[in-house]
Amino acid sequence: MNQHYQTYLEPVIIIAKQAGAAIMQVYATDFDITKKEDHSPLTQADLAAHHTIVTALQLLTPQIPILSEESESIADDERLSWQQYWLIDPLDGTREFVKRNGEFTVNIALIVNHRPVLGVVYAPVPQLLYYAVQGQGAYKQIAYENALPIHTKPFVLTQLVVAGSRSHSDHHFQQFLNHLHVATGVTPELISMGSSLKICLVAEGLADVYPRLGPTSEWDTAAAHCVLNEAGGDIVDAHNKTLQYNTKLSLLNPNFFATQVNTLNWAEYL
Repeated sequence: MNQHYQTYLEPVIIIAKQAGAAIMQVYATDFDITKKEDHSPLTQADLAAHHTIVTALQLLTPQIPILSEESESIADDERLSWQQYWLIDPLDGTREFVKRNGEFTVNIALIVNHRPVLGVVYAPVPQLLYYAVQGQGAYKQIAYENALPIHTKPFVLTQLVVAGSRSHSDHHFQQFLNHLHVATGVTPELISMGSSLKICLVAEGLADVYPRLGPTSEWDTAAAHCVLNEAGGDIVDAHNKTLQYNTKLSLLNPNFFATQVNTLNWAEYL
């Protein structure tokens, strides 16, 4: 079965890079910004990447449905019946795109039975690619260099590194850091980063944990979740349960921790 997903990997990497190219065309212009219903920003780049990915995936796997952040609404009962589907965020980190700091990604995941079995995360500005297929390990590739296997780092409390959001840091996050310091006596090193790249920092062993203590959607995490799983980590909720996909009416994730396994119970420090 895994071999079957492996055959999708190369085409999906190409599709992610094509979406990245479409994004970069807009990035080079004086683009317009509109607001979605939830007041999050939307640019022509989000829509160009969405159309690029959806068109290509429909050709690649016409039998597999697609859920994108920019999709027209799909009936809940239809979506909840899906055992297998593509879950995509055409431009994760639109705020980073608007700030022109390069920390945004194209996220494409294949979900089977509520779990991501293939994940591709591509950051077009640094030409940084992370990818994984269930049971095949996780990899990082920069531009045309060789892809290298990545793995979460061994947990050493005195060398604690926490990844945080570039655009969404708030008092809950600061409170978490303070509680962690009081309980352990350690002042963690902090890395700020945009988009799902924070989850990838944990996957490649540059951070121990990324706590997300505010709203995200399932398409924000799925692709990087697969990468993190294959690198020896997981995304868990406050009850230490693995995040699952397409199990409820809402597409919002609970608060979560992207972390390596066999580590602290992070929820104790909320």
